[in-house]
Amino acid sequence: MQRIISQTPLRVSLFGGGTDYPAYYLRKPGATLGMTIDKYNYVGLSTISPFFDHKLRISYSKIELVNSIEEIQHPSVKGCLKYKNINLPLDIHISADLPAKTGLGSSSAFTVGFLNALYALQGVKISKQRLAEEACIIEQKEIQENVGSQDQFHAAFGGINVFQFYPSHTTVRPVIISRTKKIILENQLLMFYTGLTRFAHEVVQEQLDNTKTFNNDACLERMYEMVFEAEEIISHSSDDEMLPLLGRLLDESWNLKKRLSSKISNPIIDQYYEAARSAGAYGGKLCGAGGGGFLVFLAPVQTIEAIREKLKNLLAVHFLLESQGSSIIYMKE
Repeated sequence: MQRIISQTPLRVSLFGGGTDYPAYYLRKPGATLGMTIDKYNYVGLSTISPFFDHKLRISYSKIELVNSIEEIQHPSVKGCLKYKNINLPLDIHISADLPAKTGLGSSSAFTVGFLNALYALQGVKISKQRLAEEACIIEQKEIQENVGSQDQFHAAFGGINVFQFYPSHTTVRPVIISRTKKIILENQLLMFYTGLTRFAHEVVQEQLDNTKTFNNDACLERMYEMVFEAEEIISHSSDDEMLPLLGRLLDESWNLKKRLSSKISNPIIDQYYEAARSAGAYGGKLCGAGGGGFLVFLAPVQTIEAIREKLKNLLAVHFLLESQGSSIIYMKE
């Protein structure tokens, strides 16, 4: 019996979200900048002995006991197994440090981590680039979800990166950041859970419709430019300048993002956002497609306690940055 566990990070997307959808980058270049954090999605994979009545056991928020891939309800499990043409008796266990459907890229983290585990099961170490590209194929073509392409690359590569999206390929460039600036981000990038969950593919439909009719182009073109402005700030500003410059840019980006679709924000989220700004935050955003999940803010040290007090009804989440990307953390024959 083989046992494998993969660990795949969640991510905080900061700039360029929306330009990573094929509906946009198949006709104009897209780019995003974000980072992975030390909160993970885990996939446990083991072969099943012939003594059980089922051939596939999938455990997540519910348990599926089935005998064929076609019977599987979990879309990504089904899509990955079909894509890899794997028909072994398997026990698949899915768990995570933070809730799903909250804007931290958990769906793509699962797809990347599951693919990584399936390759390990076959004795293959797949490159990070190929892992991300295949996860995009599964989510966008096999499952036909309304998802972009940055989350799969974040999950596979880890770290702070600029991803640039073109019709034929995606490039990955690590953002040059000093140790001091990394500590500043870890200490002064605040995250709060709104308690609202949603299905990203449902929230993003209006945004995609607007993108396909070119109605979002002006906003998306500016959001694309911000990626490189943010990279320049992180890499070349002084330690004291980085956070206020980045925070104000993030505030501009959030206000643009809200124009992409009426479903991205709502009065509750707007109230939380303004409360944090009034308490001293430079800027922030709602992670992911919108509609709920986690709010993040960049704030001066002296305002952090005031912001936490203003948002005391929300759960604050402490995290560190990580740079490993998806990895196999356990394997036993």
